[in-house]
Amino acid sequence: MDKKDLKLLEILQRDASVPLAQLAQEVNLSPTPCWRRIQKLQEAGVIARQVVLCDAGKLNVPLTVFVSIRTSQHNEAWTRRFVEAAAGIPEIVEIYRLNGEIDYLLKLAVPDIARYDAVYKRLIQSVELADVSSAFAMEVIKSSTVLPLDYALERRQGAA
Repeated sequence: MDKKDLKLLEILQRDASVPLAQLAQEVNLSPTPCWRRIQKLQEAGVIARQVVLCDAGKLNVPLTVFVSIRTSQHNEAWTRRFVEAAAGIPEIVEIYRLNGEIDYLLKLAVPDIARYDAVYKRLIQSVELADVSSAFAMEVIKSSTVLPLDYALERRQGAA
């Protein structure tokens, strides 16, 4: 990866629909070499996928809920059941396994508290949990899918 690749990633992270001709112009390449660079970034897994980001409010899921989960069971069978149950609930949009006092952090997108309660009941019926704590987002201060690119070249230089 070089600075042109990082510039491509910077642009594409903000808007993956930018036309190839415009991308090529912004990184000072002709379209074919620019396209090849993008293909290489995809093949290397740097570009994992391209998605459309939707407005939660316009899709009637304006409430973001963060759910902290603690379990008393730390075994493979329980983990498999939990992941299968949580991953099967569409309102759960992100799942993180953590270290520290909280074992898992879930991010949910729901229309209202009643729908959150339905998700909560579905989850606790699926797997035994030691403690569940929820926090409702009052305001989004920052929400971004753009990853920082400043460190990408450090990894490459450190490997050399």
